[in-house]
Amino acid sequence: MPLPLKYNFRNVFVRWRATAATVLCIALVVAVYVLVQSLAVGLEKCSQNTGDPRNVIVVRKGATAESSSQVTREQFRALQYLPQIARDANGRPLVSADVLVMINLPRRDGRTEANVLVRGISPAGFVLRPQVRLVDGTDSRGSNAPSRWFMPGKREVVVSRRLAARFANFNIGDVFQTGEHKLKVVGWFDGGNTAFDSEVWMDADEARALFHRQYYSSLLMRVTGPEAARALIARIESDKRWPLRAEPEVDYYSAQTRTALPIRILGHFLATAMSIGAIFAAMNTMYAAVGARTREIGTLRVLGYRRRTILLSFIIEGAILAVIGGVIGCLLALPMHGYSTATIGLETFSETVFQFRITPRLAVEGMIFAVLVGIAGSLLPAMRAARLPVLSALRSV
Repeated sequence: MPLPLKYNFRNVFVRWRATAATVLCIALVVAVYVLVQSLAVGLEKCSQNTGDPRNVIVVRKGATAESSSQVTREQFRALQYLPQIARDANGRPLVSADVLVMINLPRRDGRTEANVLVRGISPAGFVLRPQVRLVDGTDSRGSNAPSRWFMPGKREVVVSRRLAARFANFNIGDVFQTGEHKLKVVGWFDGGNTAFDSEVWMDADEARALFHRQYYSSLLMRVTGPEAARALIARIESDKRWPLRAEPEVDYYSAQTRTALPIRILGHFLATAMSIGAIFAAMNTMYAAVGARTREIGTLRVLGYRRRTILLSFIIEGAILAVIGGVIGCLLALPMHGYSTATIGLETFSETVFQFRITPRLAVEGMIFAVLVGIAGSLLPAMRAARLPVLSALRSV
C-alpha cells in the first residue's frame, strides 16, 4: 500500500535547516538556468518580432546578412518597377534601398567602445517599417527634448532609444564623430522590441556618399498580396541577370538567430555544472533524513510497507524539495523579465540590444530541471533506506 503524501510533506519540514540549504541551492541553480536561457529567448524574440508579412527583402545570393550584401543601383532601378510591388497614394513604388554601415563609438561610461550599425534608408523605408515610431528624447542637459526625423543632406541621424542609453553623444542635439564625419542626433525612435532597436538611421544616399559605398546593402519591397510575393520571389530567383535572393522579411529576420545558440549552450553548461552541486546538496539532506529516521523506516517495514514503497516515498520527498526550490528560483529570476541588455551579434558583429524574456515555457523547463535534480539527488539515499534490514532498523537508537 502507498504511503500518504501528508507523510512526505511533514518530513520535508521537520529538518528545516537542511531542507532550507537544499532548497536554496536548487533555487539558485534554477534561477541561473532560467536567466541565461531567457537571454537566448530574448534574442530570438527580437529577431522574430522584426519585419512585416507584406514585405519582401532582397539581398545578394550567398550573403548571410544585409551587412555582407551588395545590390547595385542598376538592379534597384530595374526591380522597383516590377508589377508585383505596391505603390503609395502618389503612384511611387514602396521600395527602400538600404545601406548598412558599421561604425565604432564610445559607450556612455567612456571606458570602452563598441560597433554600432548605421542603416541608411530611403523615404519609403518609414512606411515599410510601421513598428518604428518617434519618441521624445533627452538633450545634453538632461531635459526632455522633442524628436524629429532626419533631413537628407544635412548629416542628421535618429538613434534607437535603447542604443542612446548605452552610447555617448546620443542625446538629442548631440554631435558625434565617426572617421572624418560629424553627425547630429535629431531624434530618438522606438523599434518595438525588434532588431531595429540596435540601429542608427539616416538617409540612404547620404550614407552611401559619406561612407564611400558604391552599392546598396538590400532592398525592402511592399508587395500587393501573398500571390504577388510568391511571384516576385520566383522572378528574382530565376532571373540570371540578377545574382540576388528574395524572401519574406519576417522569414529573413527569423533566421537571424545565430547569436542565441552560444548563449543556449552556455546556459546548458552552467546548469549542468551547478546541478552537480545541487544534486550533492540534495543527497546530503536525504542521507541525513535516512540516518535520522532509521527506526521509523523499520517501523514502516513492520507495518507492511514494501521496499519499493519506501524507495518511492524518499524520491517523492526529494521531488518536493526540488519543486519548492524550482518555484523560488523562478521567482528570483522573474524581476529580470523585460530588462534591456546587449551583446555582440554574430551576424553583424555590432551591438545588439534585446531584453530578458522569461516565458511560461521557460519557467516550466526550469521546474522540470529542478525536479530532475531533486530525483537524482534523492535516488541513492532512497535506495539505502529501502535496503535497511528490519531488525537492525528497529534496534537503532
